[in-house]
Amino acid sequence: MIKITDTHSHYDDEAFDSDRYELLERLLAEKCEKIVTLGCDIGKSRFSVGLAERYDNVYAAVGVHPENCGDVGDDWLEELKKLADHPKVCAIGEIGLDYHWEPFDRNRQIHFFREQLILAKELGLPVCVHSRDCTKDILDILREFRPKGVLHCFSGSVEVAEEILSFGMMISFTGLLTFKNAKKAVEACRIIPLDRIMLETDSPYMTPVPHRGERNDSGNLIFTAGKLAEIKGITVEEAVKACNENAERFFRFDRTKG
Repeated sequence: MIKITDTHSHYDDEAFDSDRYELLERLLAEKCEKIVTLGCDIGKSRFSVGLAERYDNVYAAVGVHPENCGDVGDDWLEELKKLADHPKVCAIGEIGLDYHWEPFDRNRQIHFFREQLILAKELGLPVCVHSRDCTKDILDILREFRPKGVLHCFSGSVEVAEEILSFGMMISFTGLLTFKNAKKAVEACRIIPLDRIMLETDSPYMTPVPHRGERNDSGNLIFTAGKLAEIKGITVEEAVKACNENAERFFRFDRTKG
C-alpha cells in the first residue's frame, strides 16, 4: 500500500504525551509519506516546529487558532513571523473563525484571522483555515483575500464547497467523511475535482469509522482514503496518489531545507 501524507494533525496535543515519538517513528516507517503538524498558539507552534526538526518527513504549520486568540502577548505576530521563517514550516495555520462556543469575541477573531492572512501573503506561505459556525464571515474574508489555502475538516454543503473552489482554494477531508450523518460532506466531496482534495486526520480528533471514539492518529487515514475512493469510483491507491500529489503541490515540501 502506498504511504499517505497527513496534511493536518496535532501531535503537540497532550493525548500523545505517553507515546508521541514512538508513534511518529512507526507511522513514518510504515504508513505515512509525510505528516504536517499544526500549532494553535505560539507555544504549540514552537513545539510543532521542534517535531519537524526531529523528523525528516514531518513539517510544521504555525498559527493562532481562533479559540486561542484571547490569551496571547502583544508581540504574538512578531513571534509567529519568527517561527514561520523556519525552513520546515510549510504553512500558516491553524487559523480561521469559530463561533461555536460562547462567549466568543467575533471582532478579535476576525482581526487575528486577517493579520495572519496578511502575514502568509507576505511570506509566500499557504494557509490552513478552520471554520465553524461562521460561514458568512469566513466566506466574506476568503473572498477578499483569495489566499493560497485549504479549508480543513470540511463538513459543509455543495454550495459552500463550490464557493471555496471559486477562490482557488483546496478542501481537505477528515474521518468525518466516514460518519453516517456526513451526508452533506459526501455530496460535496462528489462534486469537488480530485485535484483539489487533500486528506487529513486532525489527530487526535475526528477518528474515522471503524475506530470512531478512539484516539486518532495518521495510521487511520487509510479509512478516509477508502471512503474518498468509494465516492469517486476509483481505487484506494489512485485516491492516495492523487491526494499525495496535491499535498506536494500545495505545501511545496521540496522548497524546505531539512
